[in-house]
Amino acid sequence: MSTAVSEDAVLGGRLVLRQPLRGHRFGHDAILLAAAVCAHAGEHAVDLGAGVGAAGLALARRVEGLRVTLVEKDPALARLAAENAAHNGLGDRVGAVCLDVGAPAAVFAKHRLARSSVDHVLMNPPFNAPQNPSADPGRRSARVASPQTLPQWAGAAKRLLRPAGVLTMIWRADGLPDVLHALADFGALSVLPVHPKPGAPAVRILVRAIKGRSGPLSLQPGLILADAEGRPSRQAEEALRDAAALHWA
Repeated sequence: MSTAVSEDAVLGGRLVLRQPLRGHRFGHDAILLAAAVCAHAGEHAVDLGAGVGAAGLALARRVEGLRVTLVEKDPALARLAAENAAHNGLGDRVGAVCLDVGAPAAVFAKHRLARSSVDHVLMNPPFNAPQNPSADPGRRSARVASPQTLPQWAGAAKRLLRPAGVLTMIWRADGLPDVLHALADFGALSVLPVHPKPGAPAVRILVRAIKGRSGPLSLQPGLILADAEGRPSRQAEEALRDAAALHWA
């Protein structure tokens, strides 16, 4: 992977993140994911597949007193994630570990990520089909899913979460059936569709699920990112620029 990096401001300049110029680069998905997490001070959240830490750090910036662990398998990205935490003044409560989501529980435990030990897991797993994958290995690794990807990531989240802990994830909208199947062991699922503009089909879904909790599936009112002229909606602007939490019924 190239060592060349850029510095990019997000959340209206509240975070400045270094990321590779080539390969996978974070976007709105990571910031929307952070905005969807219902965390509180004193809790511990784990960002699986954190990349350079965009989602986990955006969450830590919004929720004062929250402890966050960034889990990333690429050593170079994990180093950038740790540097980003420090450079943004969050190093005292945000740490990064180089670890594959598919690693055994014993390996997670060595990094102080024991079974049933965390309050929140957030994740943005690779979700593109393997047809026509990117030639860039970093971009391909971050974006292309296998049939085992979603069940593996959901299993890791379930193992880490304490009883009544909350999983929050973002996925492509047409993959909702796969998400519901992978999260069958969770309960109280809530789905928030994300639409690019009014009248357009959803392109993403944000999903919350609770470990060990029963309850019916809830479909939230959709989040519309922009109006017909491309102007950001108020709710999208608050989440993407003002570091506000997304509103869930």
